[in-house]
This record gives sequence, C-alpha cells and structure tokens, in this order.
Amino acid sequence: MDKSATRRRPYLIILLSTIILCTQAFPLWSADSRRLATVPALGVLAGGQPGIIHYIVLQIDKDPRQEGPTVQFNEMNLGGGSIVSEDWKEGVKQAVAAATKAVGEDGREWVITIKNRSYNALTEGMSASSAVAVGIVAAWRGDDIKSDVALTGKIMPDGQIEPVGALLIKVEAAARAQFKTILVPRGQLDTADWDLSQLATRWNINVIEVATLEEAYLLMTTAAP
Repeated sequence: MDKSATRRRPYLIILLSTIILCTQAFPLWSADSRRLATVPALGVLAGGQPGIIHYIVLQIDKDPRQEGPTVQFNEMNLGGGSIVSEDWKEGVKQAVAAATKAVGEDGREWVITIKNRSYNALTEGMSASSAVAVGIVAAWRGDDIKSDVALTGKIMPDGQIEPVGALLIKVEAAARAQFKTILVPRGQLDTADWDLSQLATRWNINVIEVATLEEAYLLMTTAAP
C-alpha cells in the first residue's frame, strides 16, 4: 500500500467530518427554498423634512429545524445605513404575523432576513410594516412588486392597515420619485392636517385608500384579482 496515502487518510477523515458538521450547522438552501422581494418604503429624514423613499429587501429561507417564524435583521450603518429601532422591528414582526395568515402558513420553518436600505442612520416607526407584509407575501407566492406603486401604513397581525403620520410629506416624496400610485390607510386621504386629493391633482398621481393587506396586495403586485 502507498504509505503516503496511508498518512493522508486521517486528514481526509477529519476533513469529511468537518464538512458533515458544517452542513448540519449551516444547511445549504436550494433555489426553490429561498424567496426574495424588495419593497419601497416612504419615510421622513431626521428633522422632519424632506420625505424620502428607501427600500427594504426581504429574504425567506426554510429551515426545518426552526420553530419560528424567525426574523433576523441585517443592520449596517455605512454612511447612512439601515439600523432600525425597536418599534420598527415590532412592526416587522406584526407584518410577519399578517403575512403568514394571508398565505395560510404557520411559518414555523421560515427564516426571514430583513435589510433596510435607508438614507437615515436610524429608521424608526411602524409605517413601513404594511409594505413589508406585502413583500413577504409576494416573495412567498412568487408575485412581482409593481415598480410605480408605494404603500405606507401600520399593519396589524390580523391584516388591518392602521393610520400613520406625515402623509403629506411622504406622498409628495413618492410623487417626486416618479411613483404613479400611492396607497394610504383608509380614512387618511383628506384630514384636518392635509388634503391628499389636491396633492394628487397637482402631481398627476393616484392616491388610493386601503384598509387591509389583501386590498394593498392586489394593487401593489402583479397578482391576478
């Protein structure tokens, strides 16, 4: 027998054992199990002016060892990055609850990674949570997000969309960014603080009220009604 081969055998055994352990600890996801979506979110720069558009990248993986859904936040602050507040994270968790209910899944095996790409060093509030819910459902179902539709609103675990603030600033920012349709919570089109109908006429855009995740989803994605 080749003595050099005999000497290499223990190292090969160690190498194979390491590969097996790594595979068990860090499972390799197939193309079928990883699902992605990116949604626009309407926000306001620190100080209250002006409004901004940032983007949230959503990735869903499946891990049969999990008892989730598990949510992990990819936070980086590189010259205006994506660090998010605790209430922002809570909004995402409510979005996950609403999304799993919408698709009829318990989400036990879901591992959801959230990356918020924002101009703010810190992103706060829950107004992006409804857009996150739409993105999660779209990623799971394989529908595309329309490029000219934006949504703002606080999502509840049952799929209801609740009011948010600073809508005049946010909608005007969306119009400047060439969005043609902006979805806002039901009852917030015209209030004592703003008149979005006049703003829509001035910018030649559609501002549509939505009350539920289902309503927003049909307007924001390529899903057939």
